[in-house]
Amino acid sequence: MPPMQPETVQRLLALNATFYQAHAASFASTRRRPQPGVEWVLERVDPSACVLDLGCGHGLVAERLAERGHIGRYAGVDSSQHLLELARLNVQQPRFSFDHRDLARPGWAFGLPSPFTVVLMFAVLHHLPGDALRQRVVSDLAGLLSEGGRVEVSVWSFLESERLRRRVLPWDRLGLEAREVDPGDFLLDWRQGEYGMRYVHHFTSDELAALAGGAGLKVSAERYSDGESGRLGLYQTWARAA
Repeated sequence: MPPMQPETVQRLLALNATFYQAHAASFASTRRRPQPGVEWVLERVDPSACVLDLGCGHGLVAERLAERGHIGRYAGVDSSQHLLELARLNVQQPRFSFDHRDLARPGWAFGLPSPFTVVLMFAVLHHLPGDALRQRVVSDLAGLLSEGGRVEVSVWSFLESERLRRRVLPWDRLGLEAREVDPGDFLLDWRQGEYGMRYVHHFTSDELAALAGGAGLKVSAERYSDGESGRLGLYQTWARAA
């Protein structure tokens, strides 16, 4: 299948950027504690590790690390100024920083205080349209890893939920046709107090692992977690390939 057209990529990015600015408060209100899969990962982060949190949102992971006595450097990155403002209010630790950066823009990693022992990327990749963009971002983050470092990534397996499947919208709601997007791409509505729409890509395990492989990383662990079924989130740990 030919790659997604650049104008379609930009349209989907703009949709999500608008969503996370306009609905920052209502989104944060639905994310008051980390998912079980995230907690499982954070329990295994050394307190002295240098951590990069991509898509840090309103600081939920940072807050949990602070509660666990994290003494290492932490850098949170997000494209939503409104969510970052909430993060800075929620977490005020001297070795924690929050930076406005857009992963979809080339050069987003420039100037970050790398290398990092652990890169966290929870619920981010599924909002990046097109395999080329996702592969570029994963290759960029691989370059920020320290020797022996690892990436902890999660994506939303929303098709496991009948309730969430009912929230899928036709592409014509955005003025697009299904042929203009990739297999596995979906448009979902948002009903938490305010109405909105988001672009989400549904990953298979092999598809996610292929992104790691394209950046010289390998899957060292995988698990499903979250939600009533325990399968609403797909988690993988990536390390450098031998």
